[in-house]
Amino acid sequence: MPAVVACIAAFDTRALIAFPPVGFTWRWFVRALTYEDFQIGFVNSLHVAAIASSIAIIVGSAVAYAIDRYDFAGKRVLEAILLAPLAIPHFTIGLGALIVAYQVGMARGWSVVVACHVVLVLPFVLRSLYVSLKNMDPRLEAAALSLGAKPWRVLLTVTLPGLAPGLAGGWIFAAILSFNEFTASLFVTVQRTQTLPVAMYNYVREYADPSMAALSALYILLTTVLLTVANRFLGLGRILGTEDVRH
Repeated sequence: MPAVVACIAAFDTRALIAFPPVGFTWRWFVRALTYEDFQIGFVNSLHVAAIASSIAIIVGSAVAYAIDRYDFAGKRVLEAILLAPLAIPHFTIGLGALIVAYQVGMARGWSVVVACHVVLVLPFVLRSLYVSLKNMDPRLEAAALSLGAKPWRVLLTVTLPGLAPGLAGGWIFAAILSFNEFTASLFVTVQRTQTLPVAMYNYVREYADPSMAALSALYILLTTVLLTVANRFLGLGRILGTEDVRH
């Protein structure tokens, strides 16, 4: 219901967020799309989300495979540490990243923002890949090795294709979460690196018009489209582990 109210309020003719609206206008959508800080924040969010998601996929796939396929000392400790952001408040992670960055002599630049986002989205990537690994029969890899295939060839022709739904789904979920992340980003960004959610926060400190409602409606639309595409081509049931695809 709050999302519905926000979307409806975005079309109000008044220069103040109110409900119900007294008229209909696209004015606030135009402002949301043409406001310079929002445009810069949108581009920054795209860059951070793409880089952080890609790094998380590379790291997450290697860690998930190692944890699922091998036994080694500290296995459960490593898994608990990587999944910890699911339970730790994001403002704590953002503040911790800021403190560590200054202790090692780093400013609040792009590397700090990306690293913070990688930490936040990595648990969701691991979850997606765990499901794909559980749904992939390890005997397929063993059969390929027994037939003389080199380990790298098994990786490219058997393992990665089998993990494709988890890899793609994990990347999409990580990108959506990174793009929408606000709390931790508030601590690690500055004016030139601010993401769209941070730009929105700075906007509402000065203005109270329905531009925020319009931007929220666009956020909802974009997320819905991405999840619909993921469900259509990848199957959210497989990614989330609600259906078994092992044959």
